[in-house]
Amino acid sequence: MGETAFQSLIPARSTTTTLPEEAGRVVRVVDADTYDVLAGGTTYRVRLPGVDAPERDQPFGHQAADSVARLLGSDRTVLLTRRGVDLYGRTLASVRLPVAGGPALALDSLLVVRGWAWAFDPKRRVAGRATQQAAAVAARRGLWKCGAVGVLTPRQWRQFNYKNKRRYGVGCTW
Repeated sequence: MGETAFQSLIPARSTTTTLPEEAGRVVRVVDADTYDVLAGGTTYRVRLPGVDAPERDQPFGHQAADSVARLLGSDRTVLLTRRGVDLYGRTLASVRLPVAGGPALALDSLLVVRGWAWAFDPKRRVAGRATQQAAAVAARRGLWKCGAVGVLTPRQWRQFNYKNKRRYGVGCTW
């Protein structure tokens, strides 16, 4: 792999300036943490860093994706800050939702607070992310509806074969 190809996998970081933020519109919700966003005439496949939402075929995957689709709507403007590209060619970007008369809300934090994603912040760069997830678990919101026992992370789910997915894919009743 060439030097420039390798550099594109590393999220852009800046210590003195902030990354540019551009307005866009979500044209498709792939799953709760991956979207197709139209911004500046280009459609990006965007993956939210810092969270991991259930896969579509995983218990609560459809509910999580539907919750995001309702939240974003078809004409809602989002603010996109691109940070790099992952191993699958998806643009790693933060997505914020403008709110009239207030600061824009970070979509990744909103997913964790509503219980539709796991907080993935191993270096604890986002203050309060673990607390947000603990509050969602305690309140039994979203995928934590039946408690934290027996809930499989998307990483565990992806490692299952078809037979195990059928066995463990029931989850608790909605």
